[in-house]
Amino acid sequence: MASVLVPVLYVGIVISSLLLFSHFYRKRSAGKLYEPYFSSHPERDVYISLLQKTDPPAHEALLKAALVRRAMTDVSRVVRLREDKPALQNLLQKGSIGDDLWNSLLQAEKELEAEIMEVVAEANTFVEGWGSIIFQSAGEMIANEKMRTLYEETPASRGIKEQKYGKVGAKIDLPLPQPVLMPGPPPPGHPAHAAALAAAAAGGAPGSVPGTPVKPPNSLIPPRASSTKAESVASSDGESHDTPSTSKSSKKRGKKRK
Repeated sequence: MASVLVPVLYVGIVISSLLLFSHFYRKRSAGKLYEPYFSSHPERDVYISLLQKTDPPAHEALLKAALVRRAMTDVSRVVRLREDKPALQNLLQKGSIGDDLWNSLLQAEKELEAEIMEVVAEANTFVEGWGSIIFQSAGEMIANEKMRTLYEETPASRGIKEQKYGKVGAKIDLPLPQPVLMPGPPPPGHPAHAAALAAAAAGGAPGSVPGTPVKPPNSLIPPRASSTKAESVASSDGESHDTPSTSKSSKKRGKKRK
């Protein structure tokens, strides 16, 4: 009987000690404050200060701009959390980082979810349905700012690259394109216009010499005159008979001899 009670008592003591340890550890962890993953949120503080301003109250357009800027910060933080979470999870599994950093990331996710819900509610107070598209607009504005920053930094980065690697090629100044003027009819009131009207009324083309026939446009070319040589004449039975040209010459020679 005593041999059975000893292992049972031992197992009970071990289980109770583990339960007590987990209870006190959770209580201590719940009261522990982790270092915030993001230091502060100045855009949210600016919006709240503008919203609480009453004498004089802030303009609605200013409040909307501050709310959009707040949404832009939230979008950038969401992107950063999505990029950092898989890497931190792998490092946590390998034991390279502690639980404090991982818990601060999870706490930042919860705070960001509450922040997004608050921004959506604030946007719907200005315009109904704006909360569903405010983060899309904020993402587009972030992309626009990145492109503008790259465009503004292009000359400086080009100078740095030229100092480091040298100029790739000489600058070529191309001439400016000259406008091409197409000939057209003379304007009304011009002497050439009056001469063209007079020539058209006379029945001739402008610029043509009187007495010379004017070739009509798109006219067929008249057939050429028949040559003086003898041509073959088709008979009624389908056979062709050439007209003798030597008989005429022989007759002329006979007349000359006579």
